[in-house]
Amino acid sequence: MGRGMGATFLCFMLEVACMRAKATRILNAILIAAFAASFGWTADDAKIVVMNPRGIQPEIRKIPMATRPATLDGRTVYIVDVKYPNTKPFVNELLAALKAKYPKTTWVLRDKAAGYMDDDAKLWAEIKSKNAGAIVLMGH
Repeated sequence: MGRGMGATFLCFMLEVACMRAKATRILNAILIAAFAASFGWTADDAKIVVMNPRGIQPEIRKIPMATRPATLDGRTVYIVDVKYPNTKPFVNELLAALKAKYPKTTWVLRDKAAGYMDDDAKLWAEIKSKNAGAIVLMGH
């Protein structure tokens, strides 16, 4: 059925002994910390210097925006796709919408040779040589 009175008392006494041992360990830790503090075994009051892991950043070079033409009629505008994953359907829809809205503008779709952060000097030179505008798609 259940434990006898002796077994219950024994469990109770065992719990009391465990709690007494924990209390003794905590008290000993407090006494050791107080003893160490009284003899100066504490951290130094000296200050430390922490360096920024990024280092010293160069000043940002500001490049002004290009002047905007009054109209896009007769102009060439490049749509530069950086090939962000799963955006090709969006790029194609954008091109179709722009062709429909601005029929007098020449729209040229080009894929960038590398990723967003990499330079594509040939593409930028082509756009500059034709005095064209550019829409660079980021993918988000």
